[in-house]
Amino acid sequence: MAKFTNEEKISAVKQYLKGNDGYQTIAQEIGVHFSKLQFWVRKYEYHDEKAFSKSYTNYSVQYKLDVLKYMNEKGTSIFETAAIFNLPSDSTLWKWQHLFKTQGLAALKPKKKGRLPMKNENQKSSKKPALVEGSLEALKAENDRLRMENAYFKKVECLSSKQGKITKQDKAQVVYELRNAFPVKALIQLAEIPRSTYYYWVKNFGRPDPDAELKVLIKSVFDVHEGRFGYRRIRDELRNRGHKVNHKKVQRIMKELGLKCLVRMKKYRSYKGTVGKIAPNILDRDFKAKKPNEKWVTDITEFKLFGEKLYLSPVLDLFNGEIITYTIGSRPAYSLVSTMLNQAFERLTDEDKLLIHSDQGWHYQMKQYRNALSERRITQSMSRKGNCYDNAVMENFFGIMKSELLYLKEFESIEHFKQELAKYIDYYNNKRIKAKLKGMSPVQYRTHTHRAA
Repeated sequence: MAKFTNEEKISAVKQYLKGNDGYQTIAQEIGVHFSKLQFWVRKYEYHDEKAFSKSYTNYSVQYKLDVLKYMNEKGTSIFETAAIFNLPSDSTLWKWQHLFKTQGLAALKPKKKGRLPMKNENQKSSKKPALVEGSLEALKAENDRLRMENAYFKKVECLSSKQGKITKQDKAQVVYELRNAFPVKALIQLAEIPRSTYYYWVKNFGRPDPDAELKVLIKSVFDVHEGRFGYRRIRDELRNRGHKVNHKKVQRIMKELGLKCLVRMKKYRSYKGTVGKIAPNILDRDFKAKKPNEKWVTDITEFKLFGEKLYLSPVLDLFNGEIITYTIGSRPAYSLVSTMLNQAFERLTDEDKLLIHSDQGWHYQMKQYRNALSERRITQSMSRKGNCYDNAVMENFFGIMKSELLYLKEFESIEHFKQELAKYIDYYNNKRIKAKLKGMSPVQYRTHTHRAA
């Protein structure tokens, strides 16, 4: 293997840090394996040009133990730790770790310098003779090592691009696939996994997957809810079906299957009117209700489809998060709210004592709105000026609806969207389970509470 001067190493590192060329390109130009170049770069990042000054330090046992302790406590890899402590190569640290694990503390003691005692002529050496640098055998051994590293890292890189994190099981799988081309012992050392770990996974490769049935169920629940459920809600749904399983296991399986819940997207801002002083904030962020029709919240949200604006006006019961009713229109006229109120009032009985909360939008300041509430002895509550958290439950529903419907599906027309919205509201009330409702949907929770009473 060619030797490089400090200046050549620094030049290669600086060429990489400029950002114009990658590891593979520079490594091929100077005739070194890209992993070696990576190590030079890491050392340079930690120690600047001092990383390449020659050191003849005879490391003490305590120093070696300190390095191994640091790696164990911080969880850094052999590669990274060797760069941090400016060791000649990562193989140096690997050797220390291997000696300590297999032979104990005594193996870390530095060997005495000087000539070894002469052996008996009849005594045969158990070790292979050292390869002469530059010889045909040495070049062949180096070539085999580079081929092995190239094959190993190519497979690992492929796995990394697919799933991000590489587990010990993945490393064992790569070693197993390359076992016929290269020595297993050398591959295990390269993979930096214990020998016992490798053989544990080899023993289990041929066994049937114990989670095969559970994976089918999780995929089914995920598909039925169109990717809206995360691992906790899927766990609750599985329990509703009689399958008791830990949420961490569901999370792990979803990760294996590549199932990821939709990320909440940025919400549109609700339509706001002028600020008035019509009603105080009686709700005062007390979003819990002991029974149905005790506390309702309402608001209007705006969104665009096909170049047109649409306005949605729902009312939500804080007892179970159920959408009582809603109206939708192309203009934020007062009729949007009045029609919603008339539909919602049909749910009330003479015994209900209701409080309804909203923001300070102009609809809720109008005399018609206040009179409609007053006639039915409904208490009006309004958020404080510019404080969306006072109506957080309604804002939260808008965010969920938009991320699970508006941003998820493609619509053919405004009418198609309205049809899908009706289906979604029905789904939200009857099928979408919530942890705070003991794993039940809003309607299921209301029915269950009514029966229990």
